[in-house]
Amino acid sequence: MIQKRSFTRFLSLLTLLFFTTLTYSQTPAKKTEGRSKLFEETATDSDYLMAIEKASTVMETAYNDADFDGASHHLFGEIKGTQSKLDLILESLKDANPNVRNQQMYRVVLKEIQQQLDEQNDAINLRNKNLEKIKDRFIELRKDKTLIGLLKDTIRRKNFKNEFANLRKKYKNTDSLMTKNQGVLNKYKRLTVQRKIAVSNALIAVESKLEKTGISILKKEYPFLWNVTDSVPRKKVAQTIKSKIIVEEHVAIYYLGYCAGGLFTLAFFIGLLGWYISRNIKYLKSNGHAENLSLFNFKYLNRGILIPVAVIGLNIAVVSNLYAPALFIEILQLILLGILTILFKNKWSTNAMRNWTFLLGLFFALCFLDLFISVGLLQRCCFIIINLCGIRYGLVQIKSVKDELYIKGFFKWASILFVGFNGLSILYNIFGRVSLSNMLSLTAFISLTQIIALSVLLKIILEVIILQIYTTRVKRGIEKIFDHESLSDTLKKPFIIIISYMWLVVIASNLNIWESLRASFGLLLSHPNTIGSITFTLGNILLFFIIIWVAHLLQKYVAYFFGEIDDENEENINKRQHSRLLITRLVVLIVGYLLAVAASGMPLDKLSILLGALGVGVGLGLQNIVSNFVSGIILIFDKPIQIGDVVDISSESGRVKSMGLRTTKINASNGAEIIIPNGNLLSQNITNWTYTDNFKLVEVSIEITGDSLPEAINSIINESLQTIPLVNDTKPSQIYYTAISEGKFKIQIKFWCSIYKTEETVSNARQVLFSNFKAKGLTFST
Repeated sequence: MIQKRSFTRFLSLLTLLFFTTLTYSQTPAKKTEGRSKLFEETATDSDYLMAIEKASTVMETAYNDADFDGASHHLFGEIKGTQSKLDLILESLKDANPNVRNQQMYRVVLKEIQQQLDEQNDAINLRNKNLEKIKDRFIELRKDKTLIGLLKDTIRRKNFKNEFANLRKKYKNTDSLMTKNQGVLNKYKRLTVQRKIAVSNALIAVESKLEKTGISILKKEYPFLWNVTDSVPRKKVAQTIKSKIIVEEHVAIYYLGYCAGGLFTLAFFIGLLGWYISRNIKYLKSNGHAENLSLFNFKYLNRGILIPVAVIGLNIAVVSNLYAPALFIEILQLILLGILTILFKNKWSTNAMRNWTFLLGLFFALCFLDLFISVGLLQRCCFIIINLCGIRYGLVQIKSVKDELYIKGFFKWASILFVGFNGLSILYNIFGRVSLSNMLSLTAFISLTQIIALSVLLKIILEVIILQIYTTRVKRGIEKIFDHESLSDTLKKPFIIIISYMWLVVIASNLNIWESLRASFGLLLSHPNTIGSITFTLGNILLFFIIIWVAHLLQKYVAYFFGEIDDENEENINKRQHSRLLITRLVVLIVGYLLAVAASGMPLDKLSILLGALGVGVGLGLQNIVSNFVSGIILIFDKPIQIGDVVDISSESGRVKSMGLRTTKINASNGAEIIIPNGNLLSQNITNWTYTDNFKLVEVSIEITGDSLPEAINSIINESLQTIPLVNDTKPSQIYYTAISEGKFKIQIKFWCSIYKTEETVSNARQVLFSNFKAKGLTFST
């Protein structure tokens, strides 16, 4: 009885769900009483079963779609993680030291959390829409006339009792799941809205503090130094230091967890670099070339691998964490300076090491005062003492440190900034602008120590590149020590630009103007400009030229990674490798130009117009340039000549020094460098002496006078040639008698030798032949 009542309630529920209130009239039935039943629309049991099956499928798919998938559970995990991050940042913000760097870090993190909350809110809205679509599927069942007719027919409905029971079960399960999941989504929706409000309020507070700080450094924040009368008990000073240490520690730990992924990635790549350097050094040592490393005058790689690699990683970490809290970034700086001290030990002079240690002491004291001592008479006086020591250091003691550095040009500007900022810091401190004074003091010391660290970084990078070049050459069998000093001077030019950028970014960040400068430059570079029908931005143009510059730089320096340098030994040259190198250069240039065009944002229709104009220019005056360029590509792939070949071209002869996309350089035997356009090479006959191998058949004409037989003379000649190491004994020599008379022989000797040492070999052959024939009592002449 109970089951029957439950089934009846379910049918009522389906009726309310699938159709609105229906009213039935008997009049239409009367009108159709006389109509033939043949043309009436009737539904069979099969039609009813199909309608029930369709409704069951809808409910089953609705259940599956309403259930949360893996992405949804991942979203809920992210929402919980966002809550923990937000709680930490709000707690740190409430108790934090009003430090400008910390406030900037809070602003960056809060904006990131705000963006995450927006994404989470959009994801929740999307899932709410999916639930609404699932409800719409049930509403669509109202349009199924067969199912509605079955529900109206109380007699026929009893025949499908089991089917309706299964349908009722699926409906309840789906309805329960959708109700539950709707509640979960509503809960997380409420949480995200609350958190967005909290983040907005926190951002307003941070922006307000930063704005007040910016205003306060332009006016008097504290009394003039001579008006300060505060005297804080030692116990209270100790308590203040302890509380500030705890707060700064919490902030630094939070940031460490916040950027842990980036730091682990950096550590992985730095470890990979260390393994690569260690492998090269191990290879050289295992093959007996370890002593040659000292000939390169390595200053830092000879001290081990771990410390130089750590210097590279810490320099990158300092530049890549511009918005780190003060304690975190200053600890990084101090660790970096401590590692540099280990590198400098036993390498610098005693005076330079003493001055360097004194600089570290001043910097450490400055960091401690800035982080943990409250602003007062004690702190301000200590800052002035440090600034005075800094000015004296910059004027007197800094020269000894400068003499030990690899780069000295930028050190001049760093010294000027160091002395200038310390002087300004004293003035601002005396007149009450303490925030600006503290900021200038830290920037002064960081600008000086950072340029020293970056100078060491540049030297380490150059040593790593030279080590790679030498290792590659040794693997090719070339053990000659090349001119590494001139090569370093060539390689350091692009790196100096990068080093300068890193230094300026660190200074601007410590002056708290980097964000505004970047925003201003971003607006300037992204502002659209229109000339005629063409719209462009300065950023796209700048990016276009930067990519082209980098492409040309890479194609110029890519040879060094193959172990190729300008003073290549012609006998050990690898022609196949040079061919691969030329192809690599061509690919780098083509890819660079394609990327530059894509980055410029130039529309393809405008590009076609430009190519059309370029075609007209080619037809008018650029035929030779294009011809030489195409000829260069043909020479690269067809390979009639390669770098290192000895060739005769028209009236010119010499060794191919380099091949470019427009010209080919040939070193003549008299030392001249002949530059031949590639188009001329393809249009003239080329004699390539080294196309197959590096051997040339040379001849020596001699005249022998004396009592002897041809067999004895031949024996003397063959024995003489076998004793000459420059003669190729794998190919037999040839002896021809051009004239024979009693006691007089005219002979022509032909033998193979290296084409690069033809004259030396012929000279040696004449000397040996003369000595051997004279020893036999025969007269030798040429």
